[in-house]
Amino acid sequence: MKNKEKKNDPYQALRYREFNVFLLLRFAMVFAWSMQFIVIEWEVYSLTKSPLSLGMIGLMEVIPAVSMALFAGHIVDQREKKSLLVKCILGFSVISFGLFLLTWPKVVGGFSADIILYSIYALVFLGGLVRAFLGPTIFSLLSLIIPKKAYPNAATWSSSVWQIGAVLGPAVAGFSINYIGVHWSMCSVFGCSVFALLALSQISKKPILNPKIGEPVMESLKEGIKFVFNNKTILGVLSLDMVAVLFGGAVALLPVFAQDILKVGPEGFGVLRAAPAIGAFITMLISAYVPLYKKAGMKLLIAIFVFGLCIILFGISTIFWLSVVALFLSGVADGISVVIRQTILQLKTPDHMRGRVAAVNSMFVGSSNELGAFESGLTAKLMGTVTSVVFGGSMTLLTVLGFGAASPTFRNLDLQKDMEDHQNME
Repeated sequence: MKNKEKKNDPYQALRYREFNVFLLLRFAMVFAWSMQFIVIEWEVYSLTKSPLSLGMIGLMEVIPAVSMALFAGHIVDQREKKSLLVKCILGFSVISFGLFLLTWPKVVGGFSADIILYSIYALVFLGGLVRAFLGPTIFSLLSLIIPKKAYPNAATWSSSVWQIGAVLGPAVAGFSINYIGVHWSMCSVFGCSVFALLALSQISKKPILNPKIGEPVMESLKEGIKFVFNNKTILGVLSLDMVAVLFGGAVALLPVFAQDILKVGPEGFGVLRAAPAIGAFITMLISAYVPLYKKAGMKLLIAIFVFGLCIILFGISTIFWLSVVALFLSGVADGISVVIRQTILQLKTPDHMRGRVAAVNSMFVGSSNELGAFESGLTAKLMGTVTSVVFGGSMTLLTVLGFGAASPTFRNLDLQKDMEDHQNME
């Protein structure tokens, strides 16, 4: 009985001090990054009144993030993780301080709107470079501060904290834009990055587990890509989530809905932006007590299908609170997807390849958010905002139905045995 309680301990990973510190710094970075993105969206749309300009924000970030992802994964697997994370956070701090200056009337008072816009895009581009290294570094560091038997539980808590930051960042951004303005909102973002650096100082340096230190870059990259493409489970979950997120990127158009369709201002914008993250966060908290690893493949397919339905409902809604509910439910479905995906990656990835696998993951899933933002902005310009969102949701539904029909192995995916093997590790 005692052993069973241990296996089902929902707080297993939280019993390790450095993991708690890791959660604090991850929260600070996610909160800062998501708040910064919202402030930038608001500022750019206020400057241009163009949905396409919102899509360009995503494109400016995704180009460097994708082009540098595999190289970043190689570097992460070759270097000490804490030192790399320090560099990533310092890079983000420089970018957020630059945006702080660009939104300061005393600094940019004589600048044209175009100069300000292109300067914002340039800093977003640099942020994409930072993000290429940040994701793989955090993924790799997580596995070094807790034992293997706690990986699944740690993945759930780490994802939950990510969602807390994603909830509070947009909500606080909406209110802070209204009450203290864009400029001081960016100052708050800079402060969060400083806090993350202080938290990171409480984590010790970790050993490098890669047995092939000094391996040529091309050989290292080929090994990482080969591993992902030969592992049908990892490839399937990344491909499915990538396409779904790519076509379901309605959140990129929230400034348009908030200002022009629902007419709810910055506070309503903050509520809309936070709604999906709140739904995902609640799902992740529940998943700590009710694991999702049994029949994981079918649960993932159903979750993404529901996500597509919610995006369509949001697109056709003209009632603010109905839109909030649709986004909330889309977050619930997305939370299930995130937990299952992160659990699969933690269970199926060897320690010495975590940086490269996380880099491929960022190319498939992380960058699809920005590509989805660009797709939404472009289709909104071509089709109209509402039609664009409905089109994206419909493509998500077709993707899930097609993938599920073509892959019975994935439909029957169950992680029960993998969970038991890791729980029994000493």
